[in-house]
Parts: sequence; structure tokens; C-alpha cells
Amino acid sequence: MAAGPLVGLTVLDLSTIVSGGTVTSLLADLGAQVVKIEHPEGGDPLRSWGPFVAGVSVWWKVVSRNKKSITLNLSRPRGQQLLTELVDRADALVENFRPGTLERWGVAPAALLERNPRLVILRISGFGQTGPYRHRPGFGTVAEAMSGLVALSGFPDSPPLLPPLPMADEVAGLTGALAVMAAIHHRGRSGRGQVIDVSLYEPLFRLLIPYVTQYTALGILAQRTGNSFSDAAPRNLYRAGDGTWIALSATSQRVFERLAAAIGRPDLVDDPRFRDNTARVGHREELDAIVAEWMAARPQEEILARLEESGAVAGPVYDVPRILEDPQYAAREDVIPVQDPDLGEIKMVGVVPKFSETPGAVTHPGPRLGAHNHEIYGGWLGLDDGALARLAAEGVV
Repeated sequence: MAAGPLVGLTVLDLSTIVSGGTVTSLLADLGAQVVKIEHPEGGDPLRSWGPFVAGVSVWWKVVSRNKKSITLNLSRPRGQQLLTELVDRADALVENFRPGTLERWGVAPAALLERNPRLVILRISGFGQTGPYRHRPGFGTVAEAMSGLVALSGFPDSPPLLPPLPMADEVAGLTGALAVMAAIHHRGRSGRGQVIDVSLYEPLFRLLIPYVTQYTALGILAQRTGNSFSDAAPRNLYRAGDGTWIALSATSQRVFERLAAAIGRPDLVDDPRFRDNTARVGHREELDAIVAEWMAARPQEEILARLEESGAVAGPVYDVPRILEDPQYAAREDVIPVQDPDLGEIKMVGVVPKFSETPGAVTHPGPRLGAHNHEIYGGWLGLDDGALARLAAEGVV
């Protein structure tokens, strides 16, 4: 398989848990050499996140895939010195400590950039490096709540709803990966690196881009709407006659007309309640009831076949077992087998997105702690086994 588009890019990953790990996982999937720098005692706390297979964290294996692991105690002066030497070989550095931590250790971004002016430094924190909340500890749950997302999640008569995954961390990770590559592109023109400041709450807040303007300009405060969408209809989950669920969105006029024909109700197109999207939004419940009644009388397979034939847009609600059976996922290699020295063959999500010339690959799951100490310290810094043994005895590596 051809190499990924980021082959030749070297990234030092000082981060822990999910946000920074997502950044470097994405970069590593696309060919970047990512060196994960972990504390000698226990490593990244993500290693202790369950569930576990044969005592090994599933989270660690997937988030830290394609990375190399070295140990380094950054609270020790010798550890700080070694980091600055590693920076000489790096294109980018990713960290997600509380603001001020690198400065306290004597490895502030300004000092690192002075040593390597081409370095791109990504800093992820709960609230960013500036502002009155900058020193607060930041976890994704709080960011999700304060971003405005949670207030909009759930049904109108239910409490606000947290997402069932570390969404703030993962969206910050996506944002951070984009930011690193934008800074690398700028470096190609200017020759200079820079510092990138990503908070956990702002990438989610960015997703709510229309709601701030509609409130400030029109006084319209978005509310929880369950599975529907406040600005378009019909859009919902509907239960089929066999107990399964179907997602349907017919928010454009043409698709709504196709839906009406598919369910044997072409008259809906001329009904004043449903003649255009604005009218449909105002009569959402009546329209949902009509669609739900039609679906409740039929099994999922028949519904999907009828809707697909008509050109309406719908799909089944999947869980992981259904995903593993689906030919679309198989055709695009969205789930791939990966060999692991601890667990044998395991399956995990494949590389996203798909590149025609440089597709990237998953070469190995998350490595054992310090598995690449000799390779990196020896190959990059020229430290022999004796030097590494002394550093280990001193608690530096």
C-alpha cells in the first residue's frame, strides 16, 4: 500500500487521554511519525481506561495506533533538556496540559520556538490559554455543557442531554489536526512555526454557528427538539412494524414530494399545512404522525426498499453488529483487522478519509509503554544502553 500523505512529518505528542490523542491519531493514520511521550510511571492515563481485553485498554489500542511510545519525566531538569533536544527533530508538538504547565517546567513555547523556529506547537486546554477561565481544569463534559450543545440535546420535556461519547475531546482533536496542517502549510510559505491555541468548548460552539446570530438578530432562542430539526421537516426517527428504527430526512421540497408519493399520499404536497418547508415546520407533529403511521405498518426492509425506489432519503439505525454486517462498510474497508503483539488480531475503524494516491494505513495498535525508547533516544540523540539505564535509574525515562 502507498504511504500516507504526511510521511516525513514528525510529531511529538505530550498529551494525555483523548483530545490530543485524537489529533495525533489522525496525523499518524495519514503517515506522520508520531512519538508519544509518556511519564515513566504508568504512562498516559488512557492506558487505564476500560474496557480491557486481556488486561489491555481498548481505548489505548485504538487512540494510540500507529504511534511510537517513549518515556520521559518532564518534571525533572534532565527530562526537560531531553525534550528540547527531541524538539530539534520535530515538525510539530501537541500538548494538553493546564495552561502554564510547560512554562513551569521551563519548556515554554517561546523557548522551544527559539530552539526550533519551524516548530508548530498545538496547545489544547479546557478554556484556552487566555481569558478568566484559562486556569480552570477542563474536561470534555464541562465543555459540552458550556458550549451550548447540551442545552439543545434531548427532548423538549426532558432534561438537557450529554453526548454518549467524549465529543468535546474528539471534535477538539479534529479541529487541532486541521490547525496543525494549516500551520504547516503557512510554514511552507513563511519558514516559521507558530503556537495554536485550541480550547475544548470552542470547536463545539463553532458547530452552533447559526444559533448565536438568530438569537442576537431575531431574539429566537433555539430549544431542544428531540430527533427533529427546528428549521426543517420532516426529519425524525420512526419505528418500523418489526420494531426496528429508520432515520428519515425529507427537508428539501423535491425529496418531500418523493416521500409523499412513496407512502401513497401525493395529496400531502398540495395540503396547505405541508406545501413548503415553513408550513411543514409549523405542522411538524401532524406530518410526523402520518409518516409514523405508514412506517408502523411495514417491516424495515420493505420501507427502505420503497423509499429508495422513490428517491427519498432514509436509512436504518445501526448498532455495531449491524455495521459489521453491512456491505458498504466492508467495501470501503471501514473496519479493518490489525495484528497486535498483546491481543493477536483485533478489529478497529479504518483510515478516514480516503486518499486516491496516498491512502495511509494502520500498521499497529497502541504500543507498550516505552517500546521505542532505544529507537528514539538512540537513533535521534545518540544515547547508548548505558546512558538509558542511568536515566531510568534516575527516574528520567
